[in-house]
Amino acid sequence: MTDPHPHPARAPGVPAARDRLDRLDRALDELAAAFRGAAARPDESACACHWGNTEELDLLKTPGEDLDRDLLQRAWYGTDWRDPGAVLRRILPQFARELTTGLDGYAWAVDRAGAAFAEAGWQEWPARQSGAVREFLHAWWAYALRVTGPGLLPAREVLMVCTEASGAIGPWLAVWEGTRHPVADHHLAETLDAWDWDLLREELPWRPWAAWPEEAEGAVRTELTAWIAEHAPARLRAAGAPEPLRHSARLLGLPAPTRHQDPHWPPNLT
Repeated sequence: MTDPHPHPARAPGVPAARDRLDRLDRALDELAAAFRGAAARPDESACACHWGNTEELDLLKTPGEDLDRDLLQRAWYGTDWRDPGAVLRRILPQFARELTTGLDGYAWAVDRAGAAFAEAGWQEWPARQSGAVREFLHAWWAYALRVTGPGLLPAREVLMVCTEASGAIGPWLAVWEGTRHPVADHHLAETLDAWDWDLLREELPWRPWAAWPEEAEGAVRTELTAWIAEHAPARLRAAGAPEPLRHSARLLGLPAPTRHQDPHWPPNLT
């Protein structure tokens, strides 16, 4: 019989990854239990021309049944709910499963996922519910650092979601620092390869949807830059990362005027 609620595929032959998958499975099960019976408010509304029809809205107000992927994406991507917390609680068990398996055809929308958590105010929910969300985010991040494969979200995007969902980047970087594993180092190289030019320009490498004040965005960028400058060079060398990438990590540790004058400053970077 096909499991109607599939969990992420196991990474064969990797016991540590299986341990983390077991933790993630438990976290997903706890989300399902903690939010059983949740539904959007009876007076919740949405623009029919831009969001969906009355029948679809009624599904959000009815607990239990999974939504089709398109409706699920419109629910967590929406920005004008009267009660975004109630909407997220309704969809959260299914949404979390979709996140861990790569969002299928909706990975393009992942930049909005963390804000959906933040705007719902999950950290103020009752202890069982907030604890279930917190454990899910930590279990997902620990798993993401140990696995890689087609269809899964890159670790940098999981980091982005967890950072926006929680409002802080430090706890997630601390887990990465403590995860000494070739796959975690591979993710570090991929992340720096995607983000180095933004960070060298002193810009956050994603657009935060959450309502962060400018100083908070700057603090996240500064913390991320400092962490990469301190921890990436040795790990990149050990992983055999390309020399230009290792220079990018080194340059991030230099003050702006000095890095601009360095002979390895990317010539096309302005």
